[in-house]
Amino acid sequence: MELNIHNKNGEDTGRKVNLNDEVFAIQPNDHAIYLDVKQYLANQRQGTHKAKEKAEVSYSTKKIKRQKGTGTARAGSIKSPTFVGGGRVFGPRPRDYNFKLNKKVKKLARQSAFSYLVKENRLKIVEDFSTDTVKTKEFIQILKNLKLEKRKSLLIFPSVHENVRLSSRNIPYTNVISVNNISTYTLLNTDMVVLSESGIELIEKTLNN
Repeated sequence: MELNIHNKNGEDTGRKVNLNDEVFAIQPNDHAIYLDVKQYLANQRQGTHKAKEKAEVSYSTKKIKRQKGTGTARAGSIKSPTFVGGGRVFGPRPRDYNFKLNKKVKKLARQSAFSYLVKENRLKIVEDFSTDTVKTKEFIQILKNLKLEKRKSLLIFPSVHENVRLSSRNIPYTNVISVNNISTYTLLNTDMVVLSESGIELIEKTLNN
């Protein structure tokens, strides 16, 4: 499969890049995508939630009323979950939400994500570029040239140039990452993916069967 290569001015260079069909043109596997995204989101959870149970509530242990003769149910402790301020029954405890996922499944999910991007015309190839200065205004102009202004976009480089990273970090709808930080979630949770020309070889080397 071939795609046109653009420069940072948004112009077609007249050159084309040949993409590996085993990475960019497979039959997408939706279940693999689901599992990889599920693991990614699970890893984002801190798992530090905690509620105090009966033994952890700081109240007196004195019996709050006599056993009989009150006309109400017997009660031995103010810590009881039936009272306001008492401990919680089976409350949340700190836990790790991560789970194991085979490498082949993760690779298949990323291949499927790239295949969806190509099929839906949401992948654009650009020549490698960097900025001489740290200027958000200059980087926004590059996005305008690539017709990405106000669109949720993901720019992928083999390694992110420091000036590019600093120039783009204040733009809320744009994310700049290196090839090593690609995930199925970040690929699909965007309107357009811009891939640098030199990053293609590295991606194909990583994801090719």
